[in-house]
Amino acid sequence: MLKQILHKLCSIAMTLLLLLSTVSFTVEKHFCGDVLIDVAVFTDLEKCASDNIESKHEEIKFMHCCKDTLETLQGQKELTVKTFDDLELDQQLFLASYLYSYTGLFQVLEKQTNPHRDYNPPKLIADIHVLDQVFLI
Repeated sequence: MLKQILHKLCSIAMTLLLLLSTVSFTVEKHFCGDVLIDVAVFTDLEKCASDNIESKHEEIKFMHCCKDTLETLQGQKELTVKTFDDLELDQQLFLASYLYSYTGLFQVLEKQTNPHRDYNPPKLIADIHVLDQVFLI
């Protein structure tokens, strides 16, 4: 029971490790001056009020004190997959001999026949051991 639980936990941990190492995402940060206003990973940023104001007069110019920064966490682009040919000769020999000896451990058993399969024992009318009072001690 404990072995099965540990096996499942290790499988889940390895799956999450593979998933997190290959996923890349971007974190957007919006600063107004030196104050952090909003952080977004999968949604749009919330802007300052001065960014949303549309001026009717083009003469009025706002001094932008707000800035957006992007931080990108890059995952692996390619995973290396090794084949049997990439191994050195001694490694190939070891692997081949290990697999050959491992498969030799298991033998297929022949189907055993049961000669008494169709035999029906006689029906017991009375328990003979009790009637004769013969008991194994």
